[in-house]
Parts: sequence; C-alpha cells; structure tokens
Amino acid sequence: MTTASIAAINLDSADPRALATFWAGLLDGEIAFETPDYCAVRAGSLILGAVRIEGFEPATGSSFGGSRQMHLDITVDDLDSAEVEALALGATKDPHQPAPESHRVMRDPAGHPFCIRR
Repeated sequence: MTTASIAAINLDSADPRALATFWAGLLDGEIAFETPDYCAVRAGSLILGAVRIEGFEPATGSSFGGSRQMHLDITVDDLDSAEVEALALGATKDPHQPAPESHRVMRDPAGHPFCIRR
C-alpha cells in the first residue's frame, strides 16, 4: 500500500443520507458524494461512508456486551461539550460508561458505537 493517502470507513445503515448528515456534523465534515444507496462524508483525510443495507437492524444492548467489529474514537478538547453536541445531532449515550471522566461511549443514529475522548 505504498500509494494509499486516504482511508475510507463504511458503516451499514437503513438511511445513508441521515447517517452521513450526523457524521458530517460531528466531524465538521461535508457530504462529498451521494447516491440513494451510499453517502460519503469527507472530514480532512478521512472518508466515512454510509451504505444502505436492506433490512439493516442496529445493534442492541451495551456496545461492550457483545461483538464489536470496530468503533471510532474521536478526540475532543471538552468532553462535556462534545457529548452535548453529539446528542443534539442525534447520538445516544450507551448505558455502559466504563470511564466517563476520560471518555464517553456513544451510538450514532444507526446504532454504531463510538467514543468521544480527551
């Protein structure tokens, strides 16, 4: 991979546009590409895509209670303000908070876990 300069992460969803809008807001990014089945957000050198999956079902329960294939960590200056912003954009707070003084476990509108941390 000597020529790779941008990495893309794709998340399954029932509504790619809604999920991309959430992530664009949270990451101060912009929607860079959109079709009915795929929507990509560019935030710096990161491309985060939302892919329509028919019959998509969000994960349930705590993000630490079962298999997690992957989750995103987002570093912020002010943990409390970042949590308020994420919630206002449509995130939910995961019931399991192992170290809320250093990071908060959240879920995006499609149910994917992510952490905001200082």
